Order: sequence, then C-alpha cells, then structure tokens
Amino acid sequence: MNTNAYIGVDLGGESGRVIVGSFDGQKIQLEEKHRFKTGGIDFEDSLRWNVTGFFEEILHGLSVAATSNKSIISVGVDTWGVDYVLLDCHDEILELPFHYRDRRNAGMLDAVTGQIGKEKIFSQTGIQFMEINTLYQLAAHRRAGDSLDRAKHFLTIPDYFHWSLCGSKSVEFTNATTTQCFDPSTRTWAKPMLTELGIPTDIFPETVEPGTNLGPLREFVSAKTGLGEISVVAPATHDTGSAVVAIPVNSSEQLNWAYISSGTWSLVGIETDHPVLSAEALAANVTNEGGADGTWRLLKNVMGLWIVQQTREAFLRRGFEKSYEELAAMAKASPSPGVYIDPDDPSFLNPADMEHAVMEFFQRTQQALPGDEACLIRSILESLALRYRQVLSEIENLSGRAIDVVHVVGGGSQNNLLNQLIADASGKLVVAGPVEATVLGNILIQCKAAGELGSLAEIREVVGRSTAMSRFEPLQNNTLSDSLPQFESICKTQTCQS
Repeated sequence: MNTNAYIGVDLGGESGRVIVGSFDGQKIQLEEKHRFKTGGIDFEDSLRWNVTGFFEEILHGLSVAATSNKSIISVGVDTWGVDYVLLDCHDEILELPFHYRDRRNAGMLDAVTGQIGKEKIFSQTGIQFMEINTLYQLAAHRRAGDSLDRAKHFLTIPDYFHWSLCGSKSVEFTNATTTQCFDPSTRTWAKPMLTELGIPTDIFPETVEPGTNLGPLREFVSAKTGLGEISVVAPATHDTGSAVVAIPVNSSEQLNWAYISSGTWSLVGIETDHPVLSAEALAANVTNEGGADGTWRLLKNVMGLWIVQQTREAFLRRGFEKSYEELAAMAKASPSPGVYIDPDDPSFLNPADMEHAVMEFFQRTQQALPGDEACLIRSILESLALRYRQVLSEIENLSGRAIDVVHVVGGGSQNNLLNQLIADASGKLVVAGPVEATVLGNILIQCKAAGELGSLAEIREVVGRSTAMSRFEPLQNNTLSDSLPQFESICKTQTCQS
C-alpha cells in the first residue's frame, strides 16, 4: 500500500513543531522535522507574539520536511485559541498581535459584562468568562485607540499562518468558537452583540469547517520550501480541538468518557452533539467549543501546568536546577503537605515570580508553607487534581452523564504522578496518552480530507492502533479525595477576599 504523508504544524505557548505524519492505511508514524521556541516577547511595554518570526521558523521546517523523500499531500496549522492578527486594507499586519496574558486586558471582562450583562453574552456565545478571551481583547483594542477602525481583516493565529501559506482569509470553526464572538446557535459571528460593544463586524471573515481545503501553497512558499503545489488544509485549528480528535476511544467502547487536554492550560470536559446554553451552564461558567464532525466540547479551562512551568523557572533563577522529570520524581517521593492553591486564582495568570505568588497565596489563605521544593510541586499537582475533580463533577451534573474514564492527552500525560493523583482525586480510571494528541488530530483530519479516512471514529481507531497508553486506577486507601472539602473551602475563602 502506498504511504502518503501530511505535515502538521503545531504551535504551543512554549514551542512550535513541524511534524510529518506518514499514514499506511492502518497506523500513523510521526517524525519531528523542526522545533523552535515560541513564547511572548516584550514589545513597547506590552507582551506580544512574534508571528513573523514564527512564520520564518515554519518555512524552515517545511523546507526540512520537503527533503524527507515522502509523498506529501498537505499541510495544516494548529495553535492556541483567543489571540488574533489584524490586517489592514493592504494586507499588512497592523501591529504584532498581543499575547492573551498582556495586562491591557485587566478590567475588561468587568467592563464588558457591566455594559451588556453575562446572560446576554453567554446566550449568544456559550463561552466561559475569562479575561483572556478575544472579546475582551477586542474591547481593550477599542479602548486603546483607532487601530480597530484601520483593520480590514480579523484572523485568529492559526488562520493567519494559513493565510501566509496560501492566501485564504477565513477563520476555522473550532478556533472561531473560542473567541466569545461566535454564536453557536446560528453558527455565525455574534454580530448584534459585537455591534453593541462598538466592535466592527465587517472585519470577521467566513468560517470554514475542519478538513476544508484552503488552496495550494503560495508560489513563493512552494519555491522557498521545495514542497511544490501541495494543499493547505485546515485541521481543527484550536489545539484542544485537534487533541480531542485524537482521543483513543474505540467505537465499540460503551464507557462514558471525559478528557483532560493537559499542557500549559488544562481543558477538562466531554464531547457532546450540541452546545449547552442553560442557566446552570452559565452559573457553572463552562464553555462550549466547536469540534470536528459536528461535535461540541463542553468543558472548562483550568490554569494547568503553566503554574509548574513558571515555578520551575523561578527555581532556576535562584539556582535550583531540576528538570520537569526530576521535579515530578521528587514530588512523588514527598509526603502530601496537605495545603492547596486555587489554580484559577488570577494571581497565577502572569506573575513576575510564580514561586512567590504561590507562597503568597498560602499566606493569604492562612496555610502552612510547604517545607521544600518537592512539597511545593506536590501541593500544586494535588491542587490541580482536585480542581479537575470539581470540574468533572460539574460536567456530570450539567450533562446528566456519569463519567467512567478520564483520557489525559498532551504533554501533561507524561506526568505519571499527576495522572495517579487525578485517578485518586476523582475515583475514576485514568488513561494517559497519546502525548502527541494535538498533532495526531491535526494530521488525521488532513488524512480524512484526502479521503483516506471516513469518520471521526475511524480516526480514533487509528490513534489507538498507533500509540501506547498507560492506565491508572485509584489507589486503595488514598486520602486525596477526602481533601476536597478543605480544597473547596480554601478556594471559596480566596474568592471572597479577592
């Protein structure tokens, strides 16, 4: 059987990769061709994304992929959600796009919801209220000056790269739904709400479904990379959308499953066939994001391993140099300190020093300070596991569906201690893997677009045949689940103080 290859470009908060996936009809094999740093840059007293620099790295990765002696069919890009690029009437970038952690967003959620109310916003968007959302970034843009008036086109980050590759000015559906500017009921931009906020609606392009062929590479891209006239295909461009595509569930499996896409952020939820826009969903502050093949993702965003990443950075600055693997091993050997943080506390969004922010949280909530670095990391991981349990319980209540198994995918699925803590806290079976769920989902949607696969179920069966998973059962006599009342009390206390 002929083996076709597809290129997945996957950009995250810390790094970007260009990966070639070879599909033989039964299994898919991945080969990383190029990796580069992403992250925000300080620019004019703000935090931005160097998207022009990222594009040069992507072109380099495509050039390397072109030499792999593979029959390459197409390329697609996925990234994080909510951030965007504005183009002017000459198709020039108005400015480097802002990072969702930039401080210009401070206070905009309260300002916007104070103007038109949470009920109206949720009924027209179905999205969790977070200050990082595109809606509040656009409101901040409006407040700052006239750049919105000079904008001709709005593109989310992965759609900008697709435009750079092939000239398509469209926004892929799964990423559009993350913006809190998109109406899930009408599957169109929420123009009445946007107009009420003074945000121009003519800048928003058409939306396209995952698997849409956006056209061939631009001539200069073909020439520079040596790839020829391959297609650019939109995967589920929101990285979580692609990751959920690659959940390795068997179509014959009867268990009700949930997922945790575990990385810088943790996305905790289930797959549904319709958005949930009830008053209870609004009260629970959940989100409804679009998926592939007509699915929806009922979920909640949790701050995630960003807290561990930035705590490690703080350790490094003071000379305590340990890898993530070493920190996890130390935390596993450490007894539970019995103190907790609220991972979603605003103080953890972008502090100057995460270790200091965590210690300050313990002091504000009148808890003992962890004795050493291992205890501190274990406390963060236990807090994440308890937060996941909270969210899973909320999702069960909203959906009326008891969850039997939790699939943990993404880079965080390599943290076996966290996987075990999730099982212990939730009392549910945890299946960890694949690590490369996002790029697998990206590439397999391209395979489907090329006619090599027929359905989402077939994609997931390919993932199951191609990757190894680990299982974690709740340990007998573990006490983490007993700590939930203490954890919830700490979170409520902190909410009241803030």
